[in-house]
Amino acid sequence: MSDHKGASLVFDALPSAKTLIADRGYDSAWFREALVAKGIEPCIPSSRSRRIPSPYDKMLYRQRHKVENLFARLKDRRRIATRYDRCAHTFFSAICIAAAVIFWL
Repeated sequence: MSDHKGASLVFDALPSAKTLIADRGYDSAWFREALVAKGIEPCIPSSRSRRIPSPYDKMLYRQRHKVENLFARLKDRRRIATRYDRCAHTFFSAICIAAAVIFWL
C-alpha cells in the first residue's frame, strides 16, 4: 500500500493545522484537494512522474528533517525500537522519558 492510500484511512482524524509537510509518497491529486478542502495547505514535493510539478514551499520543507531526526534518535533506544512494552500506555511513557532525555542532552 502506498503512503497516500494509507493516509486516507486516518484523514478524518487529522487535527486542524495550517500546513501539512509530507514527502513525495503523499503526492496525489485527491490528497492535495482533500487537504485544501479541509483548510490545510499541502507542502508536498511533486513525484517525478508528475508532468506539471505542483508548487510547494522549499524552505518550509527543509525543516522536515528535524522531525525525522527526532524519530531516528528515539529509535536508537533499544526499548523503543524493539517495543518491549506490552501496554500502549507503558510504551508511551517510555517514549516520553526517552524524548526528555534526548531533549536535555
